[in-house]
Amino acid sequence: MDFPFENYERMADFMRRCKGRVMVSINDHPDIRQVFEGFHTQRLDIRYSTTNQRQGQAEVTGELLISNWEPAALGDLLSGA
Repeated sequence: MDFPFENYERMADFMRRCKGRVMVSINDHPDIRQVFEGFHTQRLDIRYSTTNQRQGQAEVTGELLISNWEPAALGDLLSGA
């Protein structure tokens, strides 16, 4: 599915203007971090469950949670513990 980078920029602009709470989960990448600079971010290590059976265990990849609000209100819900 085609998702031009400009859509991430539009998403960040929307999050800046939105009066409600917005949280997105996106693959961690320096360009993504730059577009969403100034927001609350948390990096999570994710191991996707769909793998090639010949490869064995799935590799860990970085996922970035980005929100326009302080997620501390959730306590340790997002800590991975």
